[in-house]
Amino acid sequence: MEVIFLLIAISLVLAVSFLLLFFRANKGGQFDDNHTPAIRILFDNEHKQKVKKDQPKKT
Repeated sequence: MEVIFLLIAISLVLAVSFLLLFFRANKGGQFDDNHTPAIRILFDNEHKQKVKKDQPKKT
């Protein structure tokens, strides 16, 4: 029975540590996307044409 309490404690410590590491990486800019904004301009015209076709005409 003591083993289960030990395993639960270890798993909670690991889960909290992974959560803290995730927040640290997120705050440090690890998940920032620097590539997509640079190529977004290449596809901007196609997106605007699709939106104009799908929207109803204003009176």
